[in-house]
Amino acid sequence: MGTGLRERKKVATRQALHEAALALSIEHGLDRVTVEAIADAADVSRRTFSNYFASKEEALLYGDQQRVHALVDAVRARPPAEPPWEALTAAALEIQQDLGARDPNWVNQVRLVRRHPALAAYQVSTYAAMENELTATVMARSAEPPIRARLMAAALLVAMRVAVQEWLDRERGTPLATVMHETFTEMATTFR
Repeated sequence: MGTGLRERKKVATRQALHEAALALSIEHGLDRVTVEAIADAADVSRRTFSNYFASKEEALLYGDQQRVHALVDAVRARPPAEPPWEALTAAALEIQQDLGARDPNWVNQVRLVRRHPALAAYQVSTYAAMENELTATVMARSAEPPIRARLMAAALLVAMRVAVQEWLDRERGTPLATVMHETFTEMATTFR
């Protein structure tokens, strides 16, 4: 069953606010961007902005939430008999392939997070919330004890963050999948 018009409009508005926050932050710097400017750029009211996001940081990092939700869905779609760590890493690599080559806006967002501690803190809290979803997904597909499932979920998110940072520091042309695979291999020694 398809999504209704009202829901599609909500999704489009949320995406427009995210894109406006990102574009304005790249162009003017995060400190010079206001919620009002983001709302204006997305052609909505300040009140509408507040219906979707609590802050400009949340709007800016909305893409991270989308990627982690896609990751959770991809893990759920993996074969049930696949060991948890393999399912997590295979799903992460699958999501990364869907991203394709370096998206300049995404790369700029990652660099903004590096430069602004407030964004980094917000990203960590976003990932912590998503860690709960990943933990529940691991537990639903395996008999892993809760602490091991949580460690796997947290380790995957950390490994992904480290891989992206390492990838950005490497020579241009190195595929992100290569760096992610290296990072997951290193992390996997803990879960074997």
